[in-house]
Amino acid sequence: MISLHSHIDDIAAADWDALAGTQPFIRHAYLAALENTGAVGEHSGWTPCHLAIRDANHQLIGAMPLYRKTHSYGEYVFDWAWAEAYLRHGLDYYPKLISAIPFTPITGPRLLAKTDATRQRLLAAAVAIAQESGDSSFHLLFPPGTEATLAQDSGLLSRHDVQFHWLRGDWRDYADFSDALTRDKRKKLRQERRKVSDAGVRIIRKRGSEISEADWVFFYRCYSNTYLEHRSTPYLSLAFFLQIASAMPQSCLLILAYQDGRPIAAALNIIGPDRLYGRYWGAVWGPAGYVANLHFELCFYQGIEFALEAGLDAFEGGAQGAHKLARGFVPVATQSAHWLAHPGFSDAIDQHLNRERAAVANWQSELEQHKPFKPN
Repeated sequence: MISLHSHIDDIAAADWDALAGTQPFIRHAYLAALENTGAVGEHSGWTPCHLAIRDANHQLIGAMPLYRKTHSYGEYVFDWAWAEAYLRHGLDYYPKLISAIPFTPITGPRLLAKTDATRQRLLAAAVAIAQESGDSSFHLLFPPGTEATLAQDSGLLSRHDVQFHWLRGDWRDYADFSDALTRDKRKKLRQERRKVSDAGVRIIRKRGSEISEADWVFFYRCYSNTYLEHRSTPYLSLAFFLQIASAMPQSCLLILAYQDGRPIAAALNIIGPDRLYGRYWGAVWGPAGYVANLHFELCFYQGIEFALEAGLDAFEGGAQGAHKLARGFVPVATQSAHWLAHPGFSDAIDQHLNRERAAVANWQSELEQHKPFKPN
């Protein structure tokens, strides 16, 4: 039996999580926090319509986070040009249907099931729902490679992009990692970190229950200020962060910077079972003003140090940012899959994606030549 649910709480958390696995962002608690605090919902242009498949005994055997969208904000797989092309031809691109984690450009499970047969049913059901509802398209964003292949085999169009991740080598600690860099890159990193230290900045990491409500309030002030500086509005509320702090405390790592005894900046990371995810950062500069390279310290170097200390395999520093390459990160491919109802547009976008994939592959190959590490 296939059903749609307008709230993640319509599906039992234990049943959802049994299929979802251990990545924090796909867990019931994270998705519920987005809905319960108003980050997603019809008013936001993210209307939940989560897909569930149950067997004859009413046991959940398949699930998919699913949203009907009336815009393309907060997705990080950019299809604005597609929407503009539809508009030029007098067609509606919105609403569209997407399976994604809102505001979260992180690869992870989307087709939650124990078997490929059920995953195929989820994909077929999502496309059928889009067709029956008159949606222009269905999009599967940031699936793992196995799911992306399954989608391609099911006839969806494949799109590729590149992110920059820190991947653990055989380094014992940060000193080992630093020694593996080329001389110029190692010198640059040391200079950047020294400037922060010379500015009298003290860094503190807090995890789980160590993070006080006052810390969260300060972090939210920093987070909001980042959007304000870009003349934008935050997607998430303080209530959201307080809810995940309560529901999944051990997944939260807050890195705080202090100068002259007062906090001036903060960065939030989410800890998974085998990797660290950099999420949000911001600063409210003290009397001494702007501190050069503090963003790199809080968002890159502290995360790398923590990942090494915690024995994690990787650190994802967020979407985009080729400047990460010089600071120990390497290019990693990401994927998405797309179904478009209009045959003509589907063919045109398929041709475009063929060219785009080749360009992305060439770019990734070029980036590989500029990795910051010494030759083996």
